[in-house]
Amino acid sequence: MISLDVIFWMYVILFALIGAMRGWARELLVSFSVILSLFIISVLERFVPFIRDTLPIDSPTSIFWLRSVLLVSLVLFGYQTPKIPRIASSGRFVREAFQDILLGLFLGAINGYFIFGSLWFYMHDANYPFSIITGPDFASEIGQAAQKLLLYMPPVLLEAPIIYFAVAVAFVFVLVVFL
Repeated sequence: MISLDVIFWMYVILFALIGAMRGWARELLVSFSVILSLFIISVLERFVPFIRDTLPIDSPTSIFWLRSVLLVSLVLFGYQTPKIPRIASSGRFVREAFQDILLGLFLGAINGYFIFGSLWFYMHDANYPFSIITGPDFASEIGQAAQKLLLYMPPVLLEAPIIYFAVAVAFVFVLVVFL
């Protein structure tokens, strides 16, 4: 059995390596897609009565799947956006220097933190709905480390109103840098 915090750090490192290969501009789009998905989830859970009042009480597994499908869908779109010929031919997604690789490594690690951290938090919030994945034992030292990590996951840190400012900054950045 492997601890979820070990898997978390493994994915952060894996996404960092992927980010180094892809470059900073492509990874930045993925970061913005994760921020957008967290924003949509926050808005749905705050303002849509069925999702806010009924779904978490009746079926925590359904709210987990709603959150996860939204997150993974937007992340996939974020990873595929530079493949669109019109955007890819603009020249903004070319890795030219060592700085692009280093910044891609850093942004890739942040994306791993955003993606896997959000999925882990949602799974924890739904009380680990899979039989093959069990929650950490908070009485053990590894479980306490996992509990500390869960306090710093993106859905906790980017709660409303912080997520609203993050979306605004992301869109300003897209307008200034990419358009």
